[in-house]
Amino acid sequence: MLTIEKLKAMEPETIFAQGTSNDSPDGLFMANTNRQLRWVAVRGDIHDWTIYCHFAEKDWEWIKRQGDKVGMESNIKLLVPCDDEAFAMYRY
Repeated sequence: MLTIEKLKAMEPETIFAQGTSNDSPDGLFMANTNRQLRWVAVRGDIHDWTIYCHFAEKDWEWIKRQGDKVGMESNIKLLVPCDDEAFAMYRY
């Protein structure tokens, strides 16, 4: 569970979670292509954070730099379970 205390303890630009999911209503729903997506959760320069994703043929660092931001609350909480304080620090 991500908490505000954990966010504050991390170094800026840290990838603190990553994974894969299908692009479908049952997974990380972005464009409904049913292709495999990779995602990374990154701590920002202050104790904020965001999740970036892209198709799995891109590597983790590319996704961190150029991936699409995950914007749906249900997707965010599916990928990174977090308390309300940590969720309030999500950077859209």
